[in-house]
Amino acid sequence: MTSIHIIVFLPLLAALIAGLGQRFIGAVAAKTITTAGLFTACLLSWPIFISFLTGDEKAYVQPVMTWVQSGALSFNWELRVDALTAVMLVVITTVSALVHLYSWGYMEEDPDQPRFFAYLSLFTFAMLMLVTANNLVQMFFGWEGVGLASYLLIGFWYKKPSANAAAIKAFVVNRVGDLGFMLGIFGVFWLFGTVSIPDILAAAPDKVGSSIGFLGYRVDTMSLLCVLLFIGAMGKSAQLGLHTWLPDAMEGPTPVSALIHAATMVTAGVFMVCRLSPLFETSQFALDVVTIVGATTAIFAATVGLVQTDIKRVIAYSTCSQLGYMFFAAGTGAYGAAMFHLFTHAFFKALLFLGAGSVIHAMHHEQDMRYYGGLRKHIPLTFWAMMAGTLAITGVGIVGVGGFAGFYSKDAIIEAAFASSSTYHMYGFAIGVVAALLTSFYSWRLMFLTFFGKPRWAGSEHIQHAVHDDHHHGDDHAHHGGHADHGDGTAGYHPHESPLPMLIPLAVLTLGAVFAGFLFHGAFIEAETGKEFWANSTLYFNEHLMHAMHEVPLWVKLSSTVAMLVGLSVAYLMYQRSEDAPQKLATMFAPLYRFFLNKWYFDELYNLIFVRPAFWFGRLFWQQGDIGIIDRFGPNGSAAVVSFTSRMAVRLQSGYLYTYALVMLLGLVAAVSWMMVKA
Repeated sequence: MTSIHIIVFLPLLAALIAGLGQRFIGAVAAKTITTAGLFTACLLSWPIFISFLTGDEKAYVQPVMTWVQSGALSFNWELRVDALTAVMLVVITTVSALVHLYSWGYMEEDPDQPRFFAYLSLFTFAMLMLVTANNLVQMFFGWEGVGLASYLLIGFWYKKPSANAAAIKAFVVNRVGDLGFMLGIFGVFWLFGTVSIPDILAAAPDKVGSSIGFLGYRVDTMSLLCVLLFIGAMGKSAQLGLHTWLPDAMEGPTPVSALIHAATMVTAGVFMVCRLSPLFETSQFALDVVTIVGATTAIFAATVGLVQTDIKRVIAYSTCSQLGYMFFAAGTGAYGAAMFHLFTHAFFKALLFLGAGSVIHAMHHEQDMRYYGGLRKHIPLTFWAMMAGTLAITGVGIVGVGGFAGFYSKDAIIEAAFASSSTYHMYGFAIGVVAALLTSFYSWRLMFLTFFGKPRWAGSEHIQHAVHDDHHHGDDHAHHGGHADHGDGTAGYHPHESPLPMLIPLAVLTLGAVFAGFLFHGAFIEAETGKEFWANSTLYFNEHLMHAMHEVPLWVKLSSTVAMLVGLSVAYLMYQRSEDAPQKLATMFAPLYRFFLNKWYFDELYNLIFVRPAFWFGRLFWQQGDIGIIDRFGPNGSAAVVSFTSRMAVRLQSGYLYTYALVMLLGLVAAVSWMMVKA
């Protein structure tokens, strides 16, 4: 058994032991097995990544077993290991291992810990299956596996109605995207006669210019297939139109948000586009669609994030926005920059989510930032961790000198969009700069509302009586300190630093948020080193674009830094210097504020177009079809006939012997008469 076998299948084994054997081994053993399994996988993943980084390793395929042989369709279960896989391995296993450790503290008082840890490990296995797939069917297996695990984890607190609703919403919306993905896979097999990814990518250039009939029209074959595949990516990676599930998914435990909705599952769509990048390169139309959708998602989510008050939802919309950056990078052909931002984003966004969890834990599971304030003195370690994450996501750095992780990756995307110079790519550049400003504003707004200013929680009636959004089963898990009134007008409310299992992951992720960009930018986006690194993968590396990206004018390189400073300055003025400014601004621009607050009314629009008609048709088929027709003429109708017949038969049963004798006699006379007539 090779190291890649252990990396992929050890989380599955741990999930089975913890999930099926929890009653026999207990919570501590279940947590220990799953956490140890993930740290083992993590320790084995980093050497693989480093070996590709140094050029000591070449891409290879590790067979597992023969899987399907049916007519023309034949493929094996294989684990593909190349530079692209290696990047995803370290992202998935590192974040998952740290989330497992973090959950020891965060979920300490949850009675269903073994089930939770089993779900986490099951999700990790499915994600590893997705990124090691050497054919589209195996990728789809992992794709659906992470969808299932996401459903289980979002709805983990199944006695909480909002969690159940969020889980169902995520499942249904992703099914819409998955339909596009399935149609894309069917089309690819129809066109190429195989689902093997290397064979498809090798044959793709020969299919350029071909057309196919679709919905009564002749359309470009490669454009159609790529757009269908991208629809799958839109659902999994929460792009505009199929994004509505992601904010609601915050109903799950905070470690779930960090693992699934920041660093791993939501990046599956980006990974898929990069894995199939030579296929997408055959259709400029498809790349333009990817660019437009990605850039529009970036600005949409950033505007909504401006007005959110739930700390987790701010970070959730931030995730949606950063995924938009990754997609429009891929749309411009800068796949290396897209993967670089995926890599750095995993560290600083997981850090922000886990940091938010630490804040929520300290604030007795209060998630509304309006009831925070002044927490940096009470939870200093969490404060500095989130400060590092904020500096990373806002792209703090100095051109020509260096900076935090996001400074390298986000700036690379903006510069690549400008260097591409097409109309759609310039749209991506402009949106990228504006979104950088908005990202800076809502990120620093979160920091100012949470850690600075006067405490808004001491003696707060809201805190004492709030129905906390992050409860599970309605009980106060991890509540410490109590809420007793001391008689002096303040509640006995004491924010507290998180336990060590929660702080260690924050420390490790802080290192990634600070140093990941500086250490690894050469391998991802530099022309020469990047070409060598990505040559060991299926990713299409545009060396010319990477050269052009570094030669853009100085004002382009400074644009995102200036945007970051403007966002920081406005947030400081509004939330530190003039505390009534946000309310005045919201009143002044009330329609726009409501538009952002209601998330561009996507939920209301979908409710009107899809949900209400679906319920109406459901009631129609139930009342008129099922009850009115099927039941009436089926089981209810036959039962009525039997009942009527039995009532008639009962009337013929008098119970008197002479009546029966008379009937027999009459019957005998009738029979004899009939015989005589016939004779």
